[in-house]
Amino acid sequence: MSIVNKFLSKRVENPKAEMNFLDHIEELRWHIVRSATAIIIGACFAFWKVEWIFDRIILGPAHEDFISYGWFCKLGRLAHSEALCVNKIEMKFQNTAITGQFMMSLSVATMVGFIMMFPYVLYELWKFIKPALRTSEVKAAKGIVFWCSLLFLIGVAFAYFIVVPYTINFFGHYSLSPLFENIITIDNYYDTVSNLILALGVVFELPMLVYFLSRIGVLTPEFLRARRRYAFLILFILSMLIAPPDVFSCLLIFFPLYILFEISVAISGRAVKARKLRELKRNAMDYE
Repeated sequence: MSIVNKFLSKRVENPKAEMNFLDHIEELRWHIVRSATAIIIGACFAFWKVEWIFDRIILGPAHEDFISYGWFCKLGRLAHSEALCVNKIEMKFQNTAITGQFMMSLSVATMVGFIMMFPYVLYELWKFIKPALRTSEVKAAKGIVFWCSLLFLIGVAFAYFIVVPYTINFFGHYSLSPLFENIITIDNYYDTVSNLILALGVVFELPMLVYFLSRIGVLTPEFLRARRRYAFLILFILSMLIAPPDVFSCLLIFFPLYILFEISVAISGRAVKARKLRELKRNAMDYE
């Protein structure tokens, strides 16, 4: 009988049986296989419409009629300013490799497939980790897949509709001299867009990270409040690194990130309170 068959028969006889190292590796392998299969299915669906996705979504912020430009123009006019209005975008793109456009199609399809299937990938990861947790920890993590997926998608949307348009608009039109003309390669444009989208998707997971670190006693709201000034500085520097070097774009990213930090402080307070309450109940049961 093969190792796989032994593993499966053991798990069927007793699903709660303790697994050795090889069993864990085999279990992890199947979670990875299922996650990869889901991403491939999503990528295949995206590849079917990749021309539309690239033109309407990936290149969307490079068009003057992109929805975000309308939003911010209206916002600027409310403040009696035309500074936020984007009236004209002139960006030229080029492909420098014979396989460039095809490889770009695969990259776009893979990224879109990953974003589409992120909740399922997270679910597979949770299924692998869950057996190692105590019952109380599993209860504390109730809804983790939903909330992590929601935060990731909010981060992706924030990057795509807010950060990406003004980033590519600034750098795409920045010039040292009128003699220079910006002709942007499609892979450089795509790398900029995808890096911003995925990076902010991950950054928006901060409240969940703080929640679990607080539940296990690593973080406390007092610790976070005492270092609010450092967090302020770090988030501002991070905003400067992500955003184009202008004050408005920097503040546009900084304020949501700082609000995310304050939400994390509140979440940490609730998590610590729940942990202390759980410890009191456990101590009361031990006393009885």
